[in-house]
Amino acid sequence: MTTEEASDARTVPRFLLLSEVAGELNVSDSQVYHMVRSGELPAIKIGGRGQWRVERTQLERYIALKYEETAAWVRENPLSEA
Repeated sequence: MTTEEASDARTVPRFLLLSEVAGELNVSDSQVYHMVRSGELPAIKIGGRGQWRVERTQLERYIALKYEETAAWVRENPLSEA
C-alpha cells in the first residue's frame, strides 16, 4: 500500500450511516432503511441502540449491481421508434 493509498484509507470511512448512504444515492433516509431491512442492501446493526451501518464496499457493490440490472433492462426494453 502506498502512502497515498494509506492516507485515502484513513480519510474515507469504512462504514456509513444510513443518512450518508441516502446522500450518496440521492434518495431519502426511509428508502435506504427499506433497502436495508428488505435485504436489498447489506448492512450491520451495531451498538446497544442497534444503529445501522453500511460498509462502503457493500454500497459500491450495490451500485455496480444496479448498473448491471439497468443495462440488462435497457437491452430488454429498447426505445421504440415511433
